[in-house]
Amino acid sequence: MTSTPTKTSPTRAVAQEATAMLRADHKRVAELFAQYEKARSAAKKKELVSKICTELSVHAQVEEEIFYPAVKQALKDKELVPEATVEHATLKDLIAQVKDVEPDGEMFDAKVKVMSEYVQHHVKEEQTEMFPKAKKTKLDMRELGAQMAMRKTELLAAMA
Repeated sequence: MTSTPTKTSPTRAVAQEATAMLRADHKRVAELFAQYEKARSAAKKKELVSKICTELSVHAQVEEEIFYPAVKQALKDKELVPEATVEHATLKDLIAQVKDVEPDGEMFDAKVKVMSEYVQHHVKEEQTEMFPKAKKTKLDMRELGAQMAMRKTELLAAMA
């Protein structure tokens, strides 16, 4: 099977802008949470929670390693990035409570619901406060996006 070359290069796709990539991640996770809300079987819930946890873990790590440090420096920020980092820590605690756990009723569902609401709050702050400010800086969002995409690929491969 041969791959179709892109217009820019036969081996590399066009880099997605950093905030566009993060918004796409946010949308994908929101869709997974919506599917969870509709799921009835424990097996389906477990599968969806596994996907949610993977998506959130990789997303958070890429933000913390690449996006947040760049934004913090560019904005000389002492509020948005530290707050987002603390939110990630809380989210990681919630992930630990549901990842690889058998869905066992209302407490499990409640934890996933709280995680969903927490993610919605975090996403809203990033998309309405951090992203617009970051885009007004001199940061090269395409270059940042390329770095993040490469790191995301590495992390997902390590988890497979």
